[in-house]
Amino acid sequence: MAIRYLHTMVRVLDLDKSVAFYQLLGLVEKRRTESEKGRYTLVFMCAPGQDEVSVELTYNWDGDTGLPSDSRHFGHLAYRVDDIYGLCQRLMDAGVTINRPPRDGHMAFVRSPDNVSIELLQEGEHLAPAEPWASMPNTGHW
Repeated sequence: MAIRYLHTMVRVLDLDKSVAFYQLLGLVEKRRTESEKGRYTLVFMCAPGQDEVSVELTYNWDGDTGLPSDSRHFGHLAYRVDDIYGLCQRLMDAGVTINRPPRDGHMAFVRSPDNVSIELLQEGEHLAPAEPWASMPNTGHW
């Protein structure tokens, strides 16, 4: 029996803010579905060229009293990136907190506007330690 990974769903409170965050990571909107009857919007976002693997942002029009929770029971989403230092700088410049900086030139964690933990991993070999990352402390938890 064959099985194929499709997507991970996360609930969001502010759809525009969440879409903008995932776009900062480099994801693009693949598909959007609106259900008047169900009163929700689904936005599927993926890395360019990886249409088969996506994150589904689920926005409930009437709100979602369960959010924002810690979301640690969920775990995290993980993305491999070409330049972890460049991406972390772009995220910081946009006001995103780097919860676990890439001190090792390899791994960082951030949180989405809905408190979803996102792991960023450097493609290939670790980058050489560089400031401000090498001496930057952790902030919060991831």
